[in-house]
Amino acid sequence: MQNRTRVIVLLVTVLVLGAVGTGAVLYAADRTAERDRTQAGGPVVNPGEVSLQVPGSGRQLLFRSMAWGPHRDEITTVPADRPDGPRTASGVQCLRFHAAAGTGICLQAQHGALEDTYRAVVLDDHLHELRSFPAAGIPTRSRVSPSGHLAAWTVFVSGDSYAGTNFSTRSSIVDVRDWNLRENLEDFTVIKDGHPYQAHDINIWGVTFADDNTFYATVATGGQTHLARGDLAARTLTTLHDNVECPSLSPDGTRIAYKKRVPGLPADSPWRLYVLDLGTMTETATAEQRNIDDQALWSDNGTLLYALPGDYGADLWTVPADGSGSARLVTKAAVAPAYLG
Repeated sequence: MQNRTRVIVLLVTVLVLGAVGTGAVLYAADRTAERDRTQAGGPVVNPGEVSLQVPGSGRQLLFRSMAWGPHRDEITTVPADRPDGPRTASGVQCLRFHAAAGTGICLQAQHGALEDTYRAVVLDDHLHELRSFPAAGIPTRSRVSPSGHLAAWTVFVSGDSYAGTNFSTRSSIVDVRDWNLRENLEDFTVIKDGHPYQAHDINIWGVTFADDNTFYATVATGGQTHLARGDLAARTLTTLHDNVECPSLSPDGTRIAYKKRVPGLPADSPWRLYVLDLGTMTETATAEQRNIDDQALWSDNGTLLYALPGDYGADLWTVPADGSGSARLVTKAAVAPAYLG
């Protein structure tokens, strides 16, 4: 009986010590993760439900989180008036992302044994996949129309930077109502200087929508870039203004934010952020004096949001659209933003 009691005591002791050891390991791991995050100055990211429905709790800002940890590259959400607050992570990873009116477009990488492939995924208002399309190269730009009916994306077919001349892009638009896909906008007729124009070196990128038929994009040819107005029904792109890249239409439809190549700047950082008045074709330089390689987003009719390189890969900054004020950091470790509400 005495031996049996000793065995029971021994077993209980082993179980207690095992539980204590496991708890200590988990506690230490949590403390280490928290310490690493705190030392890195990174944002707090927690898993949760993310929706593309217009929130009743106030305007939301969504973006791809670049913070180190298990939720890196996931689409996360924060209150728009507290962009540096704790983030809610969706579990959906995207390289590029945009959303409007309950529709999302997510450009994803699929990692293979020999090489990566890419796809464009249309998401519903709960970030569930509706349909996907193969993407011909590295994702670079994406947009959803204000109605949520159209989604567009641009990829690098060759090359991985707009800074040089040795690259080729492909831009696509899909209508999510009937899945009519315009796979390559280079199939559209380009009208330049009032006449149909053909060339072997045409590249098109950076779609931004006015409505469900009219859009704007960059058309590059002959070593120059042009702002072009697109017509989906007519399948045309009409050039309007020179030296415009990655256009972004203001909510009121009157202005285009874009990156402009400024003479005299280094070849690897040639762009500054400008705004074009579509009524007068007057250009205004913003107060942002650093190189911008992004398709800016309008926070409202007077403010721009855009990404710049940061410690985690990219940070989001804002600047007034009228040339006044100064650039201001919005949140770290973020890229590819979209507003809801």
